[in-house]
Amino acid sequence: MVKRLLVVLLALVVTLAVASKLEVFSWWTAGGEAEGLQELFNIYSKLYPGVEIINATVAGGAGAQAKAVLKTRMLGGDPPDTFQVHAGRELIDTWVKTGFMEPLTELFISEGWTKVMPKGILDIISYNGEYWSVPVNIHRANVLWYNKTIFEKYGLKPPKTFDEFFDVAEKLKAKGIIPLAFGTKDGWEAAHVFETVLIGTLGAEGYRGLWTGKTKWSDPRVTQALEIFAKMLKYVNPDHAARTWDEACALIVEGKAAMNIMGDWAAGYFMAKGFEDFGWTLAPNNEGIFDALSDSFGLPKGAKNRENVIAFLKVLGSKEGQEAFNIKKGSIPARTDVNKDLFPAYQKSAMEDWLKHEIVPSVMHGAAAPESWVTEFKDVIALFVARPDVKTTQKALISIARLHGMPE
Repeated sequence: MVKRLLVVLLALVVTLAVASKLEVFSWWTAGGEAEGLQELFNIYSKLYPGVEIINATVAGGAGAQAKAVLKTRMLGGDPPDTFQVHAGRELIDTWVKTGFMEPLTELFISEGWTKVMPKGILDIISYNGEYWSVPVNIHRANVLWYNKTIFEKYGLKPPKTFDEFFDVAEKLKAKGIIPLAFGTKDGWEAAHVFETVLIGTLGAEGYRGLWTGKTKWSDPRVTQALEIFAKMLKYVNPDHAARTWDEACALIVEGKAAMNIMGDWAAGYFMAKGFEDFGWTLAPNNEGIFDALSDSFGLPKGAKNRENVIAFLKVLGSKEGQEAFNIKKGSIPARTDVNKDLFPAYQKSAMEDWLKHEIVPSVMHGAAAPESWVTEFKDVIALFVARPDVKTTQKALISIARLHGMPE
């Protein structure tokens, strides 16, 4: 009898051990991203040493491949325990309105997050009076990164305007340096750069209007943005189609290219590579504007390890978690009560800009428009890179807007 009871107890222990897992789904595999995610895992493992973390990453910047895998799993009734999703329209339209997520309002209240996270962030994770995901950071998309040694060698200043950009690019090209490092392998990178060009020609209010119907896609300033972007493409590396965003950044590290327009995950990449010779300014004509996005994680309905997910979300939203993660990632915390002295120079500057610059939502990273619109926008701009036809491309952008109920 005792022997049989021991067998039953042993079986129960094994069952509990097997069940004590946490699957975290993301696309964080590049330098800076992977290190930031590991910091979160380290904190979680210290608090919950009996939980096995399954790091279910799918490589590809901005979730280029991961989102398709996630959609298959969610629609197939096999959700990961928690998954990375851009706060804003990507979160709300894709997963909340369709009934796939559990609300997290009680968690926000019990953890005190509503008092330490800015209203702008709380608003984009809200729907029907509930909070639906935990933002782990705030990223800035409209940054121009540059190799300081190259700029100093040729007596150049970081460009602030489009005219200055082309002047610098021409001088660099004459010296045999790639002016603008570019990677388009995953399909989203070109649209990311074009997003900053739209901001530069339309301004904050005009750019926001593209996604609300206040600005028409037939606007001459959109035409201007396409013309400027076409001109920019004359200064990129010829192998861009074979490079991802981080492989484009590698050209900066190697001293082969001088500039790159990318989000501040690039800072995390540079730091992960031990490269300190990078400088930054805003993308041309983007002065005083903060193109924002936020990575977040939520609780899918039917998550196999629900309590482990809630514990992980607490780590994500904690002061310790946000400090450890963002120092590595290159972004800034979603919390406002962190120790700023812990952060490198770039993040300190971004924290200051967040408070004083005009905020606009990134379209390419899920904050401004639903995922279906983002996908169509991305594909049109990818085609433009291969065949820069301004008139045809603007017509395509007008058609996409029409499909989404926006004025032409």
